[in-house]
Amino acid sequence: MKPIRMILALCALVPALAGAETLSTDLAAPAVDTARPTRGASMSAVEARFGAPARRHDAVGKPPITRWDYPGFSVFFEYSHVIHAVAAHPLPPSG
Repeated sequence: MKPIRMILALCALVPALAGAETLSTDLAAPAVDTARPTRGASMSAVEARFGAPARRHDAVGKPPITRWDYPGFSVFFEYSHVIHAVAAHPLPPSG
């Protein structure tokens, strides 16, 4: 086979090989996207906007990381500022 024909044949196959499929790995997607605190917000700003947390966990480690639990999400603080807020997902039934 001539090199030109081989290159053209390969070019014709590339789009077919480049196709992709998107798979969802969510076990249980939340029904409503809950508003959560943004990175850098202070503890006092979080409490002013969302109220008192349902549970406050003691600080752990160095730098100290504190967790506040709200219905539907948890907020993680480094010192007194938000570093991350995550939505709570129910655990799948054991079975």
